[in-house]
Amino acid sequence: MRYEFISIIFGMAIVTFFTRFGALALLKQTGLPKWFERWLKHVPTAVLTALIVPSLLLPQGHVDFSFSNHYLLAGILAAVVAYTCRNAIITMGLGLTAMLSLRWLGI
Repeated sequence: MRYEFISIIFGMAIVTFFTRFGALALLKQTGLPKWFERWLKHVPTAVLTALIVPSLLLPQGHVDFSFSNHYLLAGILAAVVAYTCRNAIITMGLGLTAMLSLRWLGI
């Protein structure tokens, strides 16, 4: 490896360490406001939604709300099962089964 690459990686590691360490040291003394803690509770759901929804609605690169969109059909089933059962294993199992069945049957 060239010296430039190693120095760039080392520099990024130092910057990353100090920004995270600085935030951790500051928050250890002051703490987080309650409104911010409530807001942070919703970040994982928002990130997961931002990752999943485009793959359900744009499987071929354009919006597809038809019955031939197997991703959307399996995603809707998985969302309904997740809402009713609140069991991740059952949700993933039924979503995967629906997707494989739709692909195999060619509906």
